[in-house]
Amino acid sequence: MGGHEARVRKLADRVKVIVAETLETRVKDPRLGFITITDARVTNDLREATVFYTVFGSEQEQAATAAALESAKGVLRTEVGRQTGVRHTPSLAFVADAVPENARHIDDLLAQAAAHDAAVAEAARDAEPAGEADPYRVPPEQAEEDLADVGTPGAAWGGAPSVPQGPEGPGPDGSTTP
Repeated sequence: MGGHEARVRKLADRVKVIVAETLETRVKDPRLGFITITDARVTNDLREATVFYTVFGSEQEQAATAAALESAKGVLRTEVGRQTGVRHTPSLAFVADAVPENARHIDDLLAQAAAHDAAVAEAARDAEPAGEADPYRVPPEQAEEDLADVGTPGAAWGGAPSVPQGPEGPGPDGSTTP
């Protein structure tokens, strides 16, 4: 069924473009505000299309644009049918897209988080640590002693040297003799 889904997606994209172009060129309703067609979705049976839009302006302008879209629905559907050539022209439904409001809400939340972070940074600037500033800091003489022990194999963990040595030491081929 991958071909049918692709056809539905292509038709939705085509409906979006046709509606946007028709609104720009043929619909001369003065109530039509600064509108952007953001998306279109078509049902799997290709009978209904939902067109999402945003309007830049006040709530009155948004309401006027919604009324203008409802009155231009017939012209838009006719144009969609003429340009797509499908057997049954999908009926159009217009839905105001909530993306701008959601984006504004997210921006407000991010601003609140930034203000909270600034307040925490301000409080932390003058704060003193509860314990030592660096709990892993060691005195310099202890650090030198630890570094000296690292050179001796097995000294760091108190174990034996890693290569067993015979009485004469390793032989010319690197093996040890018992």
